[in-house]
Amino acid sequence: MGDDHIPVDHARQTIAEHYIGMLSLIRDCERPWRVLDLGCGDGGSVDAFRAHDTEVDWTGLDIHGSQEVLRRTRTDARFETFDGINIPFDDASFDVVFCKQVLEHVRHPGPLLAEVRRVLATGGYLAGSTSQLEPYHSLSYWNYTPVGLAKLALDADLVPVEIRPGIDSLALITRRLVPRGQRSERVFARWWGRQSPLNRVIDVYARVLRLDTATVNATKLLFAGQFAFLCRAA
Repeated sequence: MGDDHIPVDHARQTIAEHYIGMLSLIRDCERPWRVLDLGCGDGGSVDAFRAHDTEVDWTGLDIHGSQEVLRRTRTDARFETFDGINIPFDDASFDVVFCKQVLEHVRHPGPLLAEVRRVLATGGYLAGSTSQLEPYHSLSYWNYTPVGLAKLALDADLVPVEIRPGIDSLALITRRLVPRGQRSERVFARWWGRQSPLNRVIDVYARVLRLDTATVNATKLLFAGQFAFLCRAA
C-alpha cells in the first residue's frame, strides 16, 4: 500500500458508515443517490443512507439463505439475491456500492470486485470495511491486509482513495474470549464507535513521540482487527 492511501487528516478509528456521511457531502448529482448495499444482511444501512438523502434509490443484495437474510424482517426497501459473484444489474447502475464486513466472507473476491466495477458509474465509489486480524467468524474465508485489498481493488480498476484503521485486533480477540451477555455486548459495542483500547494506547504513544498523523494511522493499521476503505471507479 502506497503512502497516498494513508490519510493525513486524522487518525481516529473509523467504521464503514463514516463514508455515508462523507460521500453525501461531496456527491454532485441532483438525482437521487443510486446505492447498492453488497452483502446487505438485514438491510440496516438503508436507514443511514436515508438520513442523508430521503429519496435515495437503495438496493440490498445478498446471497440466498445467509443467516442475516433469514433474520431480515423489514419490507420497506428493495432486496435481491445473487450467486456471490455475478451482480444482477446493468453496467453503471450505481453511484455507490457499500460493503460493510462482507469481503472476508466472499469465496472469490477478485471476480466479485470486477463485477462491482462494472455496475459502478465512472467516478462512483466502493466504500466499506473488512477484517484483517479478526478471529474466525461466520464462514469467513479471508483476513485481508491493507496492501492486499488495495491490490485486489486495482486489479478490478478500482482506485484506492484511503484505508483507515478500525477497531483493534486485541479488542476483537477479547470479545471472542469473554462469555456473551448483554453487559459484555454493551461494553464491546462502544468500542466500534469510539477508540478501542489498543488504539487509545497508540494515541498516547504517538503523542509522547510526536508522531505525524500518517504514521499514527499506519501504526494502528498494523494492529487493526478491521479497517475501513474507500475506492473510486477509474
